Amino acid sequence: MGFIIGFLVVLILLILSCIKIVPQANSYVIERLGAYHATWGVGLHLKLPMIERIAKRVSLKEQVVDFPPQPVITKDNVTMQIDTVVYFQITDPKLFTYGVDMPMSAIENLTATTLRNIIGDMELDESLTSRDVINTQMRSILDEATDPWGIKVNRVELKNIIPPSGIREAMEKQMKAERERREAILRAEGEKKSAVLVAEGEKESRILQAEAEKQSQILKAEAEKEAAIRIAEGEAQAILEVQKATAEGLRMLNEANPTEKVVAIKSLEAFGKAADGKATKIIIPSEIQGLAGLVTSIKELAADSKEEK
Repeated sequence: MGFIIGFLVVLILLILSCIKIVPQANSYVIERLGAYHATWGVGLHLKLPMIERIAKRVSLKEQVVDFPPQPVITKDNVTMQIDTVVYFQITDPKLFTYGVDMPMSAIENLTATTLRNIIGDMELDESLTSRDVINTQMRSILDEATDPWGIKVNRVELKNIIPPSGIREAMEKQMKAERERREAILRAEGEKKSAVLVAEGEKESRILQAEAEKQSQILKAEAEKEAAIRIAEGEAQAILEVQKATAEGLRMLNEANPTEKVVAIKSLEAFGKAADGKATKIIIPSEIQGLAGLVTSIKELAADSKEEK
């Protein structure tokens, strides 16, 4: 009885050990009597005891491998250290299991040799500024080379590029000189723009000043013109008034019906006013001269009569 119970227990344990559950994103490679038999996917599977075995458990997730720095030599004979990061995914568990021995080591060596070949065709400056080109070329070459191994290379990144210390110091000096050059250019451009703005401001100020002076001269000329017009109008008005007064006097004199002697005396008075101490020579008609003598004789007789009295 005890033997039967023991046998049943061993049988149950054996059956349980033959039941396998494959988790998500995994695959099991199964061998039967040492030869490849099948690839189990996700789910419940039953393995024949002593006949079948799990040769390899394969993860189908995307994996990341960070390889240590590799020494490479550029086209201009500069040795530098470059470490890479490879993103890959297993697409065929059977090829991954039987295609290559130690696949991670194979990928690492393939990455190092590919990197040396690509960098060897570039100079230092080009290799430092062409990371995208290097990444693309490496991914294409590695993906093609690892395809028989059941591996797909999704992406390759250059993590660090470490040139020699002397080269780094020279690059830092070059960068410092470039920054100083750019600073000097920016300062010069700023000073140039400032000078241009000052000159434009002075030019605008002079233009405005000239416009103001021009406007002032125009206003002054208009004022002088207006004053001259007013003066001329005043003089014309005065002359008109004098002419009106003369005409009125002549009218009144004509209405008074003066004698010829009165007219002659008025003419004499007019000549006296015309002279007014300013004329150097006045020509008096003979009629007025005779009248002047008559007036003088009358003044003398009047004076004599006053003395007799």
